[in-house]
Amino acid sequence: MPRRTATMLASTLMLIALLCAGVLIKVPYSEMSPGPTVNTLGDHDGEPVLQISGRKTYPTTGNLNMTTVRVTSADYRMNLVEAVYGWLAHDNKVVPHDTLYPDGKTEEQSTQENAEEFSQSQESAKVAALKELDVPVKSWVVVATVVKDSPAEGALHAGDVIKAVDGTAVKQPADVAELVTRHKAGEDVIFTIVPAKEQAAAEKEKRTPTETKKVTITTATSADDGEKRAIVGISAGTDHTFPFAIDIKLADVGGPSAGLMFALGIYDKLTPGSLTGGRFVAGTGTIDDDGKVGPIGGIEMKTVGARDKGAKYFLTPAENCASAAKDVPSGLTLVKVGTIGDALDALEDIRSGDTDALPKCTTG
Repeated sequence: MPRRTATMLASTLMLIALLCAGVLIKVPYSEMSPGPTVNTLGDHDGEPVLQISGRKTYPTTGNLNMTTVRVTSADYRMNLVEAVYGWLAHDNKVVPHDTLYPDGKTEEQSTQENAEEFSQSQESAKVAALKELDVPVKSWVVVATVVKDSPAEGALHAGDVIKAVDGTAVKQPADVAELVTRHKAGEDVIFTIVPAKEQAAAEKEKRTPTETKKVTITTATSADDGEKRAIVGISAGTDHTFPFAIDIKLADVGGPSAGLMFALGIYDKLTPGSLTGGRFVAGTGTIDDDGKVGPIGGIEMKTVGARDKGAKYFLTPAENCASAAKDVPSGLTLVKVGTIGDALDALEDIRSGDTDALPKCTTG
């Protein structure tokens, strides 16, 4: 066999061997890529994303698209070839597996957590939009979750309304932790609650809850990496009663990052005219009850997904701006927002065509 042919054959066999090894070698990485974007003003799977009844709504135009990121599942292990391809691909991002699934979190746990965050983001979006419209919303502090094998398990339940701790009235979720941590581990703390079933019945019957009870729980010592403190093993949240029905119909989406776009969509449908002036605006960002916009993950993937869908403007959380501005998709303007009020001001500029006034994202 000629030397040239032998060399080419050996090189080919070596390349094949390397590719085979790359396919077999698993690496501790996961991949993020642009996911679907959905117009909160439009339909999804044949029905309106935002459904409002009991209050006058107005026709609107344009797009207020929420954006998503696709990620590989918790139990999927990338091989070396996939990781290298992902690193080289411009529209994908390869990150350490533990970044997406810390502490060995399973796919089921991640899905459940994302579903809870998505549900909470919907509630906060409704509250933020209605507050911006000066529509009153009734709110109260509830048990959001109960930690398994904690002192509170079996004594408190998700949905219980927390009226007081040790006789001190509770007005916001942070009050609960503050009052519990006044104790030392091993001491008793007394919760005054309205049971979840009673609260649900009262809401259905449109009456004031009549049943309250006191629950005594012995505190334990925290087991996390922070300063040792007394705990009972719950997280407190906020529940609301709205003066009319607002339903968000969007399945197979998780996490809190659609909050801002849901809030803007609700605001748009409850006010005359079009917030966008018919233009295609996309965006992302968490939102709290007071309308503050928070940062999200995967911003680069979301801007690419929005651009590919046709967006011209992208509402970007202020804390994500510097990162997003490092690689802006062609034809997309990144607009910096810190509150729902900032977003409404920016939409007014977009609507009027005064784009020079927009607070654009920069790398600085």
